[in-house]
Amino acid sequence: MKIRYQTRKLEKSVESFSAIKKDYGQRANKVKQRLEDLVSAANLEGMRSIPAANCHELKADRAGEIAVDISPNHRIIFKPDNNPFPLKEDGGLEWKEVTSIVITAIGEDYH
Repeated sequence: MKIRYQTRKLEKSVESFSAIKKDYGQRANKVKQRLEDLVSAANLEGMRSIPAANCHELKADRAGEIAVDISPNHRIIFKPDNNPFPLKEDGGLEWKEVTSIVITAIGEDYH
């Protein structure tokens, strides 16, 4: 998948493994792994085949956002970046057509 970042600061935090370690500490290896998983997936549907990622849509005030786990309480949060936004007839997200995302947060604990 194609990935971009909501802010330059967020992008800089993952430019190298040393930057990842500096910004995410003990979670650095998982952050790196999940980013590699996202890049190597052809589309968002491919993330469902990685049980440890627990790729899931968020609800309520975070509707429209998707998260993957990096620890039991921390996630990488992103939104589909396709234009037009890929929806099914019932209004749900068409995961197979999401080929581009924008990462909005890394390491967030939204619980």
